[in-house]
Amino acid sequence: MSAKDVQAAERISTSTCSSPARGLGDPGITPLSPSHIASKDSDSNESEEQTFSIVVAIDFGTTSSGYAYSFAKEPECIHIMRRWEGGDPGVSNQKTPTTMLLMPDRKFHSFGFAARDFYHDLDPSESKHWLYFEKFKMKLHSSTDLTMETELTAANGKRVKALEIFAYALQYFKEQALKELSDQAGTEMDNSEVRWVITVPAIWKQPAKQFMRQAAYKAGMATPENPEQLIIALEPEGASIYCRKLRLHQMIDLSSKAAINGISPTDPAKDHVRRNRQSRTFLVENVIGELWSELEEGDRYVVVDCGGGTVDLTVHQIRLPEGHLKELYKASGGPYGSLGVDYEFEKLLCKIFGDDFIDTFKVKRPAAWVDLMIAFESRKRAAAPDRTNPLNITLPFSFIDYYKKFRGHSVEHALRKSNVDFVKWSSQGMLRMNPDAMNALFKSTIDHIIEHLTNLFQKPEVTGVKFLFLVGGFAESPLLQQAVQQAFGDQCRVIIPHDVGLTILKGAVLFGLDPALIKVRRSPLTYGVGVLNRYVEGKHPPEKLLLKDGTRWCTDVFDKFILADQSVALGEAVKRSYTPAKQSQLVIIIHIYSSEQDDVNFITDSGVRKCGTLKLDLTGVESTPVPSRREIQTVMQFGDTEIKATAIDVATSKNVKVNIDFLN
Repeated sequence: MSAKDVQAAERISTSTCSSPARGLGDPGITPLSPSHIASKDSDSNESEEQTFSIVVAIDFGTTSSGYAYSFAKEPECIHIMRRWEGGDPGVSNQKTPTTMLLMPDRKFHSFGFAARDFYHDLDPSESKHWLYFEKFKMKLHSSTDLTMETELTAANGKRVKALEIFAYALQYFKEQALKELSDQAGTEMDNSEVRWVITVPAIWKQPAKQFMRQAAYKAGMATPENPEQLIIALEPEGASIYCRKLRLHQMIDLSSKAAINGISPTDPAKDHVRRNRQSRTFLVENVIGELWSELEEGDRYVVVDCGGGTVDLTVHQIRLPEGHLKELYKASGGPYGSLGVDYEFEKLLCKIFGDDFIDTFKVKRPAAWVDLMIAFESRKRAAAPDRTNPLNITLPFSFIDYYKKFRGHSVEHALRKSNVDFVKWSSQGMLRMNPDAMNALFKSTIDHIIEHLTNLFQKPEVTGVKFLFLVGGFAESPLLQQAVQQAFGDQCRVIIPHDVGLTILKGAVLFGLDPALIKVRRSPLTYGVGVLNRYVEGKHPPEKLLLKDGTRWCTDVFDKFILADQSVALGEAVKRSYTPAKQSQLVIIIHIYSSEQDDVNFITDSGVRKCGTLKLDLTGVESTPVPSRREIQTVMQFGDTEIKATAIDVATSKNVKVNIDFLN
């Protein structure tokens, strides 16, 4: 930090909050002048790089989840998990729904199709005692104050700690994966041989990313003592890594094809894909794909990851010769996943049958409600821009029956009376929607995505983008594909990988095999510590003045280590040196703070939160002479989701370490 930066950090703030330093009588520290250095820490790799014989990646999605794995000795083979029992008509995929069932005593019962089907088959008088969870991942995105105590609500209204539910889910995947690996290897596989990778949305805030790591520890995948065994990967990064490997027959270039979904029936590539549909092993050739060979040093591309819950946008830049990735603009996006279409359908049902009925039905007949949404899901996937025939959605018998009891007249009567003229009743017990009505349900979600992308394309970091990769489950929607192509096809090439719903999973495996692929990320927050600076009259606010042993100090100064949106290399360490404000201090307490803003000056500014504390005992060893101005080095090291802070008393080599914590 230059002298100019130090002055900037001391700029006057109009903060009128009470001073924590003064209130707590903190044993303060003050910067040692010529120290501010940032370094690639030479000893950051002091622990020998661990080697794992297998990498298992888990894509824990809002609507569906799955895992894939690869053996380190044959990294070009990525195996997708075995087929799950169950499965829905009209939905062919390798993933399982992210649904969980707990028994009435809150013990784990089942996950995925098994949970859904068992719950569905329970008698309504019984099912109300069972705890059924779905789409619960969104809670981590939407909670503003996520902690280890945050709760989730089951379909029957009962509440359970979110950490338990997430840990149950991860434990389930861990057991399934280890069982499959053991069957395949013909010998019992031990967890210690596996490196786990869990993918999370890039736009999640730090607490949510840390929460996922804590849940994985609880599930027994790794331990806080051995955090390297688990990598938290960002979903679009996984997609980005996989897209680099794409051969031309493994993708659809919307820009060059007239047909939506892009492949004419005679296309040989389509046959190739069809033949391999049954195989669960994907060969990733150890080459850079043809598409990638068109990219030059410094070229930029956008990955748009459209999932069930969120849409994540990331801008990456290619760095040659190794082709490492650099994140150019901090991840953005929002809750614009395909769930938005489900909510619109629910709103439509409320309009026809009344909010009061739909709310009651969901609570009284939760399994039938799940059934109705499954029926909608398969029709939702059939929506396309040029569709002309209507889409039929089967209403469960208990819906028709319960409505008649609730209202005293038939479902058919409600439809006739509702003024919703694009949804009709068919005598086979179905809602018949004309295609425009179905497409209208997509409109607001797709508009959000296009609007967000439009804003992104106006940012200076995003000029000259060559490709836009559309990935994630929702990217299978022809309506979304068409909207993106129409809006951006003249600015860049819009590319969709085959098996687009598995793109992130495959990329996450590649990332686990070679974590050095991602070199530079953008820090989502500004980090620093609270310090005392010499008080300068006319420059510092009077309410920050603190007199200590005849010295005038300015309290609560936020001394920044790294700024929000600043590039940070993974594993990079930033060092600062401090000295006790008072020579006779026997203990030093360093509080670590974070903020989403980069222009904070004081730890009392709004939006600044404390996320860690280092407490260092300064009582010297008798034989060690202690200099009059002791140097306390503070180091912050930036990992995937973990940030480690260390304070070292240079004179005695005593040190303390802390992991920055956003959940407590």
